[in-house]
Amino acid sequence: MYDFGELKTIPLHKVFKHEENDFTPWLAEHIDKLGDALGMDLEVVDREAPVGDFFLDLLAQVEGTSRTVVIENQFKRSNHEHLGKLLTYAGGNDASVVVWVSEKIRDEHRQALEWLNQRTDTETQFFAVVVELLQIDKSKLTPVFKLVVFPNEWQKYQKQKRLTDVSPKQEKYRIFFQELIDELRDKYNFTKNFRSNTGENRRTVASGTSGIAYRVSFAQGDKARVDLRIYQGQCEKRIPLFDVLKDREEEIIRRFGSNLEWQRNADKQETFIIVSRDGSIEATEDELKEIREWHITNLLKLIEVFQPEIERVLVTLNSSEQEDDV
Repeated sequence: MYDFGELKTIPLHKVFKHEENDFTPWLAEHIDKLGDALGMDLEVVDREAPVGDFFLDLLAQVEGTSRTVVIENQFKRSNHEHLGKLLTYAGGNDASVVVWVSEKIRDEHRQALEWLNQRTDTETQFFAVVVELLQIDKSKLTPVFKLVVFPNEWQKYQKQKRLTDVSPKQEKYRIFFQELIDELRDKYNFTKNFRSNTGENRRTVASGTSGIAYRVSFAQGDKARVDLRIYQGQCEKRIPLFDVLKDREEEIIRRFGSNLEWQRNADKQETFIIVSRDGSIEATEDELKEIREWHITNLLKLIEVFQPEIERVLVTLNSSEQEDDV
């Protein structure tokens, strides 16, 4: 009665003829897909970056931070040679995030990375990611990134508490944002990835587009804040994106339902679209509950209003760029 298709996994080497010359460049161009799996906004800094006599596949950073990311990829299943390379590249670049991408992660390599996550400090994170190319019958191929190894943030946080002085304020931030995340997922079926920054005054939500993210935070001056952050970095389209959105300010405010603050930093590397109110983490439990509901309402509203606008504008900007290249 039902006509189902057959789901197949296509080996990487059937599509990418060469790991270094074909797959690594593709991964660099689609770093946002890997970033979504990791819950991070990644920006490629260099490809085939030298480390002594060796060459790292991809050197990246977490956008808007100084956190260095090393990414080593390989065809087929993981092996000892690539594990050695991964650790060499991590040490050579003083990496905060270490990522191993492969078609299959062997159990002994998974255990090794999990051991490293347990033993290293709270600022170092090891990930193993399985990449698959999926196809239903003769449909287009779909790349899928699956996390196999990732740091246990709760364990890292408990370790941090044991080794350092975690202030009562940091603990309040952790509790507040964990309850906010739980409510979003349980009550609103919110599925977007949160970037972990346990104990800090904000949480970042991946948008699915490199250089663009939503954030909920407590800001200076006892302000609760929700914003859309557009970071240029190496993505030159991001500042025109802000300008195009700003030109539609009146229509966007009408749809959003309240005023927004449009903020461009002096160096033009990042811009913000902000909604804020009075609010402090030192407020009473009842006041914090109200602030949390305000954060949730405005985050959902910001995503609802801006996500389709962003996608539409980026399509237009990409089309204009292609016409200019002709």
